[in-house]
Amino acid sequence: MIRKILLLGDPRLYERSEEVVKEELNSIGPVVRDLHDTLMDFRASYQAGRAVAAPQIGVFKRILYMHIDSPVVFINPFMEFPDEEYIEVMDDCMSFPGLLVKVRRRKRCVIHYKNEKWEDCSMRLEGDLSELLQHEFDHLDGILATMRAIDNKSFFFKDNIQVSC
Repeated sequence: MIRKILLLGDPRLYERSEEVVKEELNSIGPVVRDLHDTLMDFRASYQAGRAVAAPQIGVFKRILYMHIDSPVVFINPFMEFPDEEYIEVMDDCMSFPGLLVKVRRRKRCVIHYKNEKWEDCSMRLEGDLSELLQHEFDHLDGILATMRAIDNKSFFFKDNIQVSC
């Protein structure tokens, strides 16, 4: 089911999500389907969207859903950073479509998580995928990209960005 995405300014976006306990695993399926449907609908409307966090659809559980080549569900993720190298990126979000925020993120990360079978998994990421999962992970702690802006001049409307060769 396509769910309404909570938008910037909604106080619920700033709440910390609760961990999923193993006994809740059977109830995760409908949430994952809703995350998938909502992401695909957003992608069709905005030609963007690679991942979504459960709090963005009003489910305050530590669940992330990413769909690039195939779907990946991250339950109770946590991150490690193997080095101190950062990148600056223009970050966008389904909770504020049309707005870009310049942020600094770690260039590399390792995300550890449970999958839908409650198995321990990990994934090493670099560059834009590292940034993506850091962004989604922040949602689980009630942190938005707007709160990570490099400075007060780091906000841009997508339509106002000009690319030069």
